[in-house]
Amino acid sequence: MDDTELLDEALRLAAAAGCEVQRVPDAAAARRLWSSAPLVLLDEAGLKRCADADLPRRAGVVVLTETEPDPGLWRQAVEVGVHKVLALPRAEPWLASTLADIAEGPETDAGRVLAVVGGRGGAGASVFACATSVVALGRGEQVLLVDCDPFGGGLDLVLGAEHTEGLRWPGLTPTRGRMSSSSLRSALPEAEVKGGGLTVLSCDRDGGGPEPAAVDAVVSAGRRGGGIVVCDLPRHLPDAALTALDLADLAVLVVPAEVRACAAASRVAERALSRGVDLRVVVRGPAPGGLKAEDVERSLALPLLAAMRPEPGLGRALDNGHPPAQTKGPLAATAGQVLDVLCDGRTR
Repeated sequence: MDDTELLDEALRLAAAAGCEVQRVPDAAAARRLWSSAPLVLLDEAGLKRCADADLPRRAGVVVLTETEPDPGLWRQAVEVGVHKVLALPRAEPWLASTLADIAEGPETDAGRVLAVVGGRGGAGASVFACATSVVALGRGEQVLLVDCDPFGGGLDLVLGAEHTEGLRWPGLTPTRGRMSSSSLRSALPEAEVKGGGLTVLSCDRDGGGPEPAAVDAVVSAGRRGGGIVVCDLPRHLPDAALTALDLADLAVLVVPAEVRACAAASRVAERALSRGVDLRVVVRGPAPGGLKAEDVERSLALPLLAAMRPEPGLGRALDNGHPPAQTKGPLAATAGQVLDVLCDGRTR
């Protein structure tokens, strides 16, 4: 490619996808890699040189342009057997996706996505999302914890990882198209928990929340990596949170065993169900008025997934920077029940 702007754009997309690129200076050098390269990118000048060199026809040759191609370029491309002629930036999503396929293989939906949302403020959804991630990591799963609540104070604080190096949402470069799972994980902080390092993409104390397209790219990358993605959602469910719900295999609504919490949770459930997600209830004790988990289930008309007893010493442990569910207890046991449903009862 002679066009430096096109070359820079192609290299940027390849870097974002984690795809290795080899640039060659002329058609003679291209001939050595012509048969083995999974994809060949040319500009108009490169197409002419390869045609003049009589390089054989092959699949996966793409010509990039800055404007819509004219008929003359199309005729030359057809004669050489070019697969596509693409104008950037309009065709950027297709090229980004293709480069990600080369780097990581096609998307297989091998992973699982769990969305966690609180029925009312202070329901404990963020703690439960972190606990589920910790338990999944302890089971040997690859886990990505995604914080979608810009007013939650940051999940890195819940995990005691607020000083750990790595990107938070405000520092993540906006990406169009697919994002490389491996590149994403390498850029994010890892919280030290029992079982290893838990990868977390957290909001911070100052920046805004993620945009819907960014949530789509991040969650899809995590799923494509074959692991479990846990999304902590704010209960008012802005567009970014709705995007996570649309991608979720399972969503859990954490509801304290209180009458007022049930009333608040019904509004959250109504909006979540409008997205067609498989939504189930986790009822959290204590029950100061004697409300039973089955009462909450009937009130919300949602399937009861688990009832959780209070976790002794949880508040003190969190304030001291100790991640939840690192030892046996009600929180870890309930997180395990949710993971069993997520992994064995997949609905997508």
